[in-house]
Amino acid sequence: MSDMVITAKGLTVRYDIGKGLLGKKHHLNAVDNVNVSIERGSFFGLVGESGSGKTTLGRALLHAAPITEGDVVYQDDEVHYDLRTIGKEELRDYRKRAQLIFQDPYAALSPRMTVRDIIAEPLEVMGLTSSREETDARVREIAAQCRLNLEHLRRFPHAFSGGQRHRISIARALVSGPKLIVADESVAALDVSIQADVLNLLKAIQRDMGISFLFISHDLSVVAHVCDHVAVMYLGRLVETAPTRSLFERPRHPYTSALLSAIPSLDPDHTGEAEKLDGEIPSTTNPPPGCKFHTRCRFAKPECKVERPKLREVAPDHFVSCHFAEEFDFSREHAAPATSEA
Repeated sequence: MSDMVITAKGLTVRYDIGKGLLGKKHHLNAVDNVNVSIERGSFFGLVGESGSGKTTLGRALLHAAPITEGDVVYQDDEVHYDLRTIGKEELRDYRKRAQLIFQDPYAALSPRMTVRDIIAEPLEVMGLTSSREETDARVREIAAQCRLNLEHLRRFPHAFSGGQRHRISIARALVSGPKLIVADESVAALDVSIQADVLNLLKAIQRDMGISFLFISHDLSVVAHVCDHVAVMYLGRLVETAPTRSLFERPRHPYTSALLSAIPSLDPDHTGEAEKLDGEIPSTTNPPPGCKFHTRCRFAKPECKVERPKLREVAPDHFVSCHFAEEFDFSREHAAPATSEA
């Protein structure tokens, strides 16, 4: 049996955006020919600028965004689903196995429902319990794992802080017993101390329940702290993917190096400056030919403007999409401490 809980090959998510003046159809590839695999029980990080396609990729893996091309396969100890051909009954079952933690808990939690009802809703909608007593027992079990007490269950969301609302959102995602959770910028709106509390909770859940996480974030220092493996996305494509320590200590793509250079260092002797990327991220409706990053890359050569680089392995389990990856040395003497121990 595969060690991967979900695998995507050639995944493309395309949206039609109307016709031009001459009647030519225009489309947007929010996700463009992506290959990615997430191991069982791992914490997989996905990073990139806003508009790079991170959220759309996460939603496609949940079958919440249209899969235009490619294959996405989910597999655990009980089932094997091809998300391109999945039927209605199988999709109902998949919903309990793959869940999403929303970015904004203020908008995601109904102000008219108690915390008990919010957490219990997936059980009732999916028909996972047969009685109110069974539902209440499951809600109390998950609430305790998320550090919520019985008094919390009787309150409404407005009575809680941002960190507490995140724990409620996590409890709701966990209650159906998922094997895969997509956490989309789930700590972005929290201050540092509350972030640490929520991240430690997620790592404890991963460790104790064996759940796989796709952790989408723009904060590379957070990703370095919690993730086992990291993928970097740019304009709908993966440009680099590697084990966390390998990527942070020696990035192989100029874009990854630029992102890492922007992480503040705690070393008072560190004199490195952030690498400036010229210009804005190109339009996804009219991407540049060849390597999509060549318009902002200070190392671009003529080949980069014509030929699109393939994602290839340049070190053990370290893949990069760059024609000249072997020529660069982006080793980081003061790299952020890459560790998956929270």
